[in-house]
Amino acid sequence: MEKIWLKQYPQGVPAEIPLDAYPSLVALIDDSLQKYRDKTAYRFMGRAIGFGEIDDGSRALAAWLQGQGLARGDRVAIMLPNVPQYPVAVAAILRAGLVVVNVNPLYTPRELEHQLKDSGAKAIVVLENFAATLAQVIDQVPTKLVLLAAMGDMLGLVKGALVNHVVRRVKKLVPEFRLPAAVRFKDALSAGRRMSLAAAKVGPDDIAVLQYTGGTTGVSKGAVLLHRNLVANILQAEAWYQPALKKIPPGEQIVTVCALPLYHIFGFNSNMMLGLRMGGCNILIANPRDIGAMLKDLAAQPFHSLPAVNTLFTALANHPDFDKVDWQHLKISVGGGMAVTQGTARLWLEKTGCAICEGYGLSETSPSATCNPVDATAFSGTIGLPMPNTELALLDDDGNEVPAGQPGEIAIRGPQVMAGYWQRPDETAKVMTANGYFRTGDIGTVDELGYFKIVDRKKDMILVSGFNVYPNEIEDVLSQMPGILECAAVGIPDEKAGEAVKVVLVKKSEGVTEADVRAWSEANLTGYKRPKLIEFRSELPKSAVGKILRRELRDNVSDRASALNTTNPLARHG
Repeated sequence: MEKIWLKQYPQGVPAEIPLDAYPSLVALIDDSLQKYRDKTAYRFMGRAIGFGEIDDGSRALAAWLQGQGLARGDRVAIMLPNVPQYPVAVAAILRAGLVVVNVNPLYTPRELEHQLKDSGAKAIVVLENFAATLAQVIDQVPTKLVLLAAMGDMLGLVKGALVNHVVRRVKKLVPEFRLPAAVRFKDALSAGRRMSLAAAKVGPDDIAVLQYTGGTTGVSKGAVLLHRNLVANILQAEAWYQPALKKIPPGEQIVTVCALPLYHIFGFNSNMMLGLRMGGCNILIANPRDIGAMLKDLAAQPFHSLPAVNTLFTALANHPDFDKVDWQHLKISVGGGMAVTQGTARLWLEKTGCAICEGYGLSETSPSATCNPVDATAFSGTIGLPMPNTELALLDDDGNEVPAGQPGEIAIRGPQVMAGYWQRPDETAKVMTANGYFRTGDIGTVDELGYFKIVDRKKDMILVSGFNVYPNEIEDVLSQMPGILECAAVGIPDEKAGEAVKVVLVKKSEGVTEADVRAWSEANLTGYKRPKLIEFRSELPKSAVGKILRRELRDNVSDRASALNTTNPLARHG
C-alpha cells in the first residue's frame, strides 16, 4: 500500500526514525536511570520515589536473582498491581539477563497455573494480597522461587508499617496463605546490596517480555517481545508525542497519570518505559476502582499526560469530583485498548480542553501501531495514522491487498511486531505473512488521507474495557461444569465496557441455575472474562457440519443485553 498517510504527519514527526540508539532495553534502562538519577520517577501514596532509588533497588534485586541460580533467559513472572516494586522488579529481571512474564494479579488459580506452566517461569514476584492464589497452584507449577511484596515496602519505615497494618488488619485485603519458602521483597533487596551484579549480555534479538494474550485455541499464549521490539516502540511513541511535548514549558518534567495496569502492554510501554526514556514522573494509581481517591491524587499536583481506555475517561468525566482537579496542564489524552466513543470524546474535550487522541495496537505489536496526531484539536473517530517505521495493509482472506476503498483485514509490519508466540509455531504461522506482516483479525478501511478505521472484527474475540476475552476459553471452562452440555460465548454491546460477555448454555440436567454458573465462573475466570448475561436454551444454532454459529447468537442479542449497565471492568481489574 502506498504510504499516503505520511502527508498527514504533524510537523517535526519523521517518517523514519533511527532505532539503533540502544542495543537492548537494559541499555535504555541503564542510560535513563543514570541520566535522571536526581529526578522523581514515581509518586505513590504521597511519597516521591526517585530514579536513583529505582536504580539502586533494581541493581540489588538483579544481583540477588542471579545469586539464586537463575540463568540467562530464564523467565520470571511479575504478579503486581501499580506499586513501585513493579518497575524495580522489571529493571532487575532485565538487568539480570532474565525474561519478564507479566501476570494479571486478579487471575484465578486455573489461569495462573496455565501461565506459569506455559512460560516455564522459575520465579515470581507477587504482592501478598494475591499470594493465596499462588499458594493454591505452587505445587503444580515450575515456579519455585517466590518473592513476596507488601503494599508498604517502598513507603519508608513508619508509613510503610502503617500502610501494611491497614491493608492486612483493617481492610483485611490479604487472605490467608501458606508459602513457607517465600522470601520477602525487602529481605531480597537487603541481601542483594551485599552481592555483586554481573552485567547481563543481552542483545536486540534476545527475549525481553512474554506478554500473554488470548488464543484462537482457547488458551492464553505468550507474545514474544524482543528487546528491539520494545525499544523501537518506545522511540516511535516518543517521536509521535513531540508536537504535544513542545507545549510543556522548557525544563518542566513531564508528569503522566498511570492508571492503566502496568502488567498490560499499554501501561507497560506507554507509562513505565516511555516515562523512563523521557525522564518523566508517573503518578501510580494502585486502585483505579476508586475514582474519587484517584481524582484526589490528581488534585494534589499538575500533570500533562493521561493514557487511558474509554471506560476510564467516561468514569472520570462523570464523577462529581472531576472539577476539583486542575486540568489546564493536560497536553496529551491518549485513548487505546478499546474504541473511544464519540460521546465520551465530546464530553472529555468540553471538560478538559484536551482532545482524546485515539491509537491502536496489540500485545503482538508492543503495542502501538497507529495513532492520531497528538496536536489534533478534535476527535477523529479513526485509529489514526501508522507510526514512524510502520506499514499497514488491508488484506483479503488469501493475503492479497484489497482494492482501494474496500474493507480488509488490518495487517501490520514494523520493528515493533513480535517475534512470534512462545513455543507455538502453528499459532505464529496463522498470523504472520511471508513478507512479515502481522494479521490482526480486525477489519478496517483507510480513507484518502491515510487514516485507518476499524469496522468489524474477523475473530470472535470479545474486547472488554481493553482486555481480550476469547470465547473458546469461556466455553472450555463452562463446558467442564457439571450439568452443562454445551456452551457458546459471544460479545454483546455494553455502554461502559464497550463489550461484555454473554453465554448461551444447554443444560444436561435441569438442576443448573444462573447462580451456579456465576459461582463456577467466579472460581475459574478473572472478573472481566465472567459472563454478564447468561441464557439457557434447548439447543444452539449450528452449521450443517455441526459448528456453533456464534454470529447468529450475536445478531440475536436481546434488549436486556444492550441495556446492560455494568460497573467499570478496568477499575475492577486494573
